[in-house]
Amino acid sequence: MIERDKNERSEVRREQEEIKELLKLVEQDGVRNGAFKAAYGSNNSRGLGGSGGRSGMLGVRTQRRLEFRFVSCGDCGNEKILGAVAAVLVMSVRRFETRTGYFLMASDMQPLSGHEITSCAVENCGVFDHACHGKCQSCDSDVKPSCGEVNGISSLIGSHTDGKASKENCGACTFTYDCANLDGCLIATNGSCMAVDELTQEFEREQAGATLEDLVFSNDEEEDDSDWDPASSLVMNRWFCLNCTMPNVDAVMYCLNCHELKGSGVDGYDAFKTQIAEAALVSPDTELPAVSTAIGFDERMLLHSELEVKPNPHPERPDRLRAIAASLSAAGIFPSKCALVTPREITKEELLMVHTPDHIESVEQTKNMLYSYFTSDTYANGHSACAAKLAAGLCADLASLIVSGRVQNGFAMVRPPGHHAGVKQAMGFCLHNNAAVAALAAKRAGAKKVLIVDWDVHHGNGTQEIFEGDKSVLYVSLHRHEYGNFYPGTGAAHEVGILDGQGFSVNIPWSRGGVGDNDYIFAFKTVVLPIAAEFAPDITIISAGFDAARGDPLGCCDVTPIGYSIMTSLLTACSGGRLLVILEGGYNLRSISSSATEVVKVLVGDGSSFDVATAPSKEGLETVLQVLKIQQQFWPILGPTYASLQAQQGLVFSKSSE
Repeated sequence: MIERDKNERSEVRREQEEIKELLKLVEQDGVRNGAFKAAYGSNNSRGLGGSGGRSGMLGVRTQRRLEFRFVSCGDCGNEKILGAVAAVLVMSVRRFETRTGYFLMASDMQPLSGHEITSCAVENCGVFDHACHGKCQSCDSDVKPSCGEVNGISSLIGSHTDGKASKENCGACTFTYDCANLDGCLIATNGSCMAVDELTQEFEREQAGATLEDLVFSNDEEEDDSDWDPASSLVMNRWFCLNCTMPNVDAVMYCLNCHELKGSGVDGYDAFKTQIAEAALVSPDTELPAVSTAIGFDERMLLHSELEVKPNPHPERPDRLRAIAASLSAAGIFPSKCALVTPREITKEELLMVHTPDHIESVEQTKNMLYSYFTSDTYANGHSACAAKLAAGLCADLASLIVSGRVQNGFAMVRPPGHHAGVKQAMGFCLHNNAAVAALAAKRAGAKKVLIVDWDVHHGNGTQEIFEGDKSVLYVSLHRHEYGNFYPGTGAAHEVGILDGQGFSVNIPWSRGGVGDNDYIFAFKTVVLPIAAEFAPDITIISAGFDAARGDPLGCCDVTPIGYSIMTSLLTACSGGRLLVILEGGYNLRSISSSATEVVKVLVGDGSSFDVATAPSKEGLETVLQVLKIQQQFWPILGPTYASLQAQQGLVFSKSSE
């Protein structure tokens, strides 16, 4: 017993030294969005962790945990932590214990020097890959989950910020590795979980001049833990922002992420709700409406929500629709300038054109459960199947109405979102793929070619999978990728489609966070619009996620409402104005409501014209050049643009070298 305690003490000391070295690295360099992640666990393993770029935790065998927060730089958009001297540092030291490992989640960050700390844990190299990229980054071995089936519902340990999604995820999927999830819990092999809230706290230690090492080890004497009972928890006094869902310590009155006042929520939805009865209804059987824009909405989609009580609120929540609806009403757009589509649930026959029977049945079975999960972040309750079918049905009918000429354009204000849902799996908050359902409905209504532009900050892996061999559907996606380290890990520039569909998947993968209007508009003008003009679609569908918007807690980018307005305006000319905008992601209520309103203003003809400089960032230019180089073999019209930009880049490089 004495010998075991001595060994344990020795291991504690060793790990303390490793933690100190890590803290010195953070203190010296700071951190930014990317992939600065490390872990210190038993068996000398080092592993990846990630939870969305907003907070981090480190734990050691001393049963201490440090939680620290990051904020975005107002100039560059990067998230930084420079030490205790920064006023934005909010921290707490907490006790915890687990059975098998201790992890640091540094939330999609990397050292400013650009050197990434990679790690994984497969049998060959003994290192743990929490990001689940499908292959070990150290030894290139396959990493596969263990699968089983429980009522057709899958459970994947991870989150919307995990790594690349496995297409083999069918049925119930559970990783047997130990990892840390989005909610700040430590998950052991047996599935036990201890929430962050159930940990002893000590926070707001922002002593000027102190280092991170000082803050962790300032009181490093041996402690008597004999009276400590994990079950007797002290709840940390903190509040979650109703606008962006991010946690804040109780003493702070304004959210550190979005600056929203504590307790402020959605106002104005009741006004929208009363106006629904006043809106003109449009369907294939009704008379032509007096307006040219249709909106798809049904209150039953608000019933889709996460029922299981967790430490943090889920970002994909009903208030997202309420906020957008209230904004459209306040702007005078609804109901005077648009009609309302008569809602209906999509039929099984229509869904079978997109998804497998097993997938459809697994979603349908959720109506018999109080709540369930397809992955750790993709929830369902007894109303979710209905909500998903309503969302898909509204998108299908809007596409048909636009192609048939009954309306000019439309906005599908729907949830749950859809672009991560693949042929046979629900994931990333998505159950049915609404954009894919709409595209096929448009083709049934007479469209020969369909363009889907996906500007959600996450790659629409489901939509790409569904159409990757179909040359009648051109899929273009602009998203954070960061060399596969940003969820879902797919969408590299070299993913161009398969078989007859080669060249009809166009991916524009940003290499960092903080991407703003200029980079997006530059990519539109140099890549998206030339290819779209050559393709000549009969209808354009926008998978409009607003999580690349400024202030979004998951996207951490910098696109403004004006930027979204400009991109919408640029796309109206691609298919004679036949444009369908489908809501995907976006989790800052103020950002998504203002951005969606600006987009709908363009649809109803109230959009403003902006003359915005589109000089890209260095990283943005490099991404566009990479895409042009690959895609010019399928779209020769891109060749001159690629040559011109390459020459400009060489000129700039030579001047900087001098």
